Amino acid sequence: MEHLLKGKFGKIVFSSYSKNPLKYGSKANFKRGVSSVWGGRAVDRSRPLLKSQYQQQRRDYGIFVVRALRSVLKIRYLLLGGAVGGSVTLQRKYQDWKDGLPDLKWLEDVLPDNDKWQQFRTSLIQLRDNVKDNIEVDPRLKEVTQNKYREFKDWFDQRLDDAIAVAEKSNSQISYGDTKNEVINNSVVHARTFLQKDESTRKESQAHLDSLHDEVIQTQIRYQRELERLEKENKELRKQNLLLKQGRKPSSRQVKRSLIDMYSDVLDELADYDTTTYSTADQLPRVVVVGDQSSGKTSVLEMIAQARIFPRGAGEMMTRAPVKVTLSEGPYHVAQFRDSSREFDLTKELDLADLRREVELRMRNSVRGGKTVSSDVISMTVKGPGIQRMVLVDLPGIISTVTTDMASDTREAIKVMTQAYMNNPNAIILCIQDGSVDAERSNVTDLVSQCDPSGKRTIFVLTKVDMAEENLTDPNRIRKILQGKLFPMKALGYFAVVTGRGRRDDSIQTIREYEENFFRNSKLFKEGRVMTAQVTTRNLSLAVADCFWKMVKETVEQQADAFKATRFNLETEWKNTFPRLREQDRDELFERARTEILDEVVNLSQVSPKKWEDCLLDRIWERVSDHVFENIYLPAAQSESQGSFNTTVDIKLRQWAERALPSKSVESGWETLQTEFRHFLEKASKSPDHDTIFDQLKEAVVTEAMQKHLWEDKALDVLRVIQLNTLEDRTVTDKKDWDSATRFLESSIKDKLKNTENLLHHMLGPSARERWMYWQYLTEEQTRRNAVKVELDKILNSNQSHPPVLSYDELTTIRKNIQHSNIDVDSEFIREVWYPVYRTHFLKKAQQRINDCRRSYFLYHQGEETECSDVILFHRIQQMLKVTSNALRQQIMNREARRLDKEIKEVLDDYSQDNEKKEKLLTGRRVTLAEDLKRVRQIQEKLEDFIQALNKEK
Repeated sequence: MEHLLKGKFGKIVFSSYSKNPLKYGSKANFKRGVSSVWGGRAVDRSRPLLKSQYQQQRRDYGIFVVRALRSVLKIRYLLLGGAVGGSVTLQRKYQDWKDGLPDLKWLEDVLPDNDKWQQFRTSLIQLRDNVKDNIEVDPRLKEVTQNKYREFKDWFDQRLDDAIAVAEKSNSQISYGDTKNEVINNSVVHARTFLQKDESTRKESQAHLDSLHDEVIQTQIRYQRELERLEKENKELRKQNLLLKQGRKPSSRQVKRSLIDMYSDVLDELADYDTTTYSTADQLPRVVVVGDQSSGKTSVLEMIAQARIFPRGAGEMMTRAPVKVTLSEGPYHVAQFRDSSREFDLTKELDLADLRREVELRMRNSVRGGKTVSSDVISMTVKGPGIQRMVLVDLPGIISTVTTDMASDTREAIKVMTQAYMNNPNAIILCIQDGSVDAERSNVTDLVSQCDPSGKRTIFVLTKVDMAEENLTDPNRIRKILQGKLFPMKALGYFAVVTGRGRRDDSIQTIREYEENFFRNSKLFKEGRVMTAQVTTRNLSLAVADCFWKMVKETVEQQADAFKATRFNLETEWKNTFPRLREQDRDELFERARTEILDEVVNLSQVSPKKWEDCLLDRIWERVSDHVFENIYLPAAQSESQGSFNTTVDIKLRQWAERALPSKSVESGWETLQTEFRHFLEKASKSPDHDTIFDQLKEAVVTEAMQKHLWEDKALDVLRVIQLNTLEDRTVTDKKDWDSATRFLESSIKDKLKNTENLLHHMLGPSARERWMYWQYLTEEQTRRNAVKVELDKILNSNQSHPPVLSYDELTTIRKNIQHSNIDVDSEFIREVWYPVYRTHFLKKAQQRINDCRRSYFLYHQGEETECSDVILFHRIQQMLKVTSNALRQQIMNREARRLDKEIKEVLDDYSQDNEKKEKLLTGRRVTLAEDLKRVRQIQEKLEDFIQALNKEK
């Protein structure tokens, strides 16, 4: 029957039976019911048959009897025919019943099968695990809202657990879609509530993310600039390589630079130059664009440059730093920043958008320390057909009120910056006034009249004249402004311009056509109130360029003469102060210092292997000697027998070699390397030709490199294996090694005995001889200690093999004995004196035993027992020191010296790019004088080149 049950209904029946067999009764009843269904009969047999059905049964029965009588001798045909007929009838009845069933395909879309339920359950479990393990919150947010975060996380985990439990109950009344929607909706509601409660914290996190985003953008810009520079250099190198392959020499001819570009370079050189004899206020001419905020000054500059190159905003401050724009004529309309090699095609809207974005980003990066405006100049060049040659500086607009999003000193900072540029006696002031507002509301005209009261270098520009006419402004009032009769300020010329229709997407050509049409149809012309030469930005740019070059020609030679005099004075001071030294600026001095430092690193290779090993051995023993005596030798030597001595020594040596000894050895190696390197630096500083100007820089470089240096990690593992193997070897191979170990033990004990006696002398005070000859006296505490020492000496004299600890009876006896002298002490005081007294006694006994051990090698070699186990111990330590110093010497010469050299080079490379470091570490009049000379010579040379080109153009 199973192969016949292919319908969906059959699948549902069996699935239901497998899950709830009690619903259908016994298995036999279930099969009987199914067979009756598939046989085409009614399931309920208690119902009476219809008449047609009854007649059909009788007819079939008669036919069956006739066929049986006729075929009584052919039973096999009867059986075969019955089987075939029955199967055909059953198949036909099954097909009729199946066709009569309703289409149940929609159940597949509504009721997921078991596999889908299992997948959904698995997904929910994985989601719970990921949420529990991977939810990360900003640490600062955790600190502020830790309780709320934990509450939200617990709630979310509980909701997920509930959802998983619902998914496991596939036959429950809650459907998959309802559970999913409920979980999502509740999660969204709780998440929204949580975020609303912590809005302030979220804002702080967002501000932090914004600052990080700005840093990433700035890094990308630096990367892009470096990439452009490298691509340019690579292109030039490929070109030269191609010429060399063709047997031709690369051309050394320099590209002829335009006059305005040469002049712009001079201005850039002068931008940061300021001395007691030359002020930045006396710099060469440039056009300074000033005006109230949103008066249209940036739009005027864009009309002159014939491109919309500045970011724009609706009523907000966009210009936050001075922007120096060098305009020059060229075949292509392009823009380029002074410190970048990328050219922006101003005929393409995509490049224009990138340029505006770059300008805005540079302005934002120049503002630091919570300020709103910056004095850092952004320099760019714009070239194109028909552009007038000049240099303009766009300044932040003058404001009347400081808003809440600005620094409190913004208004004053803009005013001071604007006055500094306008006070330059060679600056041309382009004063921008908004014509659509009342003239009495202007702030800029009073500042201009204060800086240039005579008006000999001021050009007045009235913008937004079209809006003024639309607002029914009195034409006579505009005429008075353009005739200089309304404002108290004076000017060389007065101009009226229209810089747009208030649409941000309008091109320069569209604005220019609109401007020309406006003035052609304006009442100002028809009624003869304004002269034709006083309108349009085209006439304005021609007038500004003419005034600019006129002032340049009048002042440039005076500036060149001033720099000649300054150069002469500086050169005279150098000859008188440093007659035998060559002028070197900070960059040149830094390169000299770099060479000297790297030469000293090379000198490390000249140290002999024996010197390295001797220095390393002494340094290692200096660091580990206290541990050897206090934690290994003395505890073992105070034991009762030679067997316990050897056992204690083996255990302590192995523990020491596995834990502290390798790291102590590496520290000793690093200290030895530093000592030797500094020794070379000190030796070089004492040479006759040493230049002290580099000392501060060398010390800073070496110190930073050594702080960065880390010994290789694998050195510890190598040393641990070597030291463990060496310390396990107890064999003294010959008399020479025995004598060496004896001397090593003797010198070590002598040093410890000397230190102990010094400590004891300090505790007991001056001796009788010192008190008699030098008039020294004992303190009360020293008197008590001397009394205790007398009693302790008696105990040690009576028992030379006394254990290292005093018994209770001995402590009591000492206290009672000194009480007869009216001295009262406690047990702790007695133990404090006992420690150096017993150690002195023990070390003196060890010295006496060493004399016997000198002659005991023969007995040791024969295998007889001796009391010289301490000699064997120090032989093992001595051999360990030798192999360790040898291994460290190899590591220093093969690896660490080169790694130190690399780290010093990295520090030097970082310092070479850090001008602040150079100024801090290379100081003195010699450096500043050389820097001033270099700067003045550069400015003078560029001025002379510019004057020469200017005279040729005349």
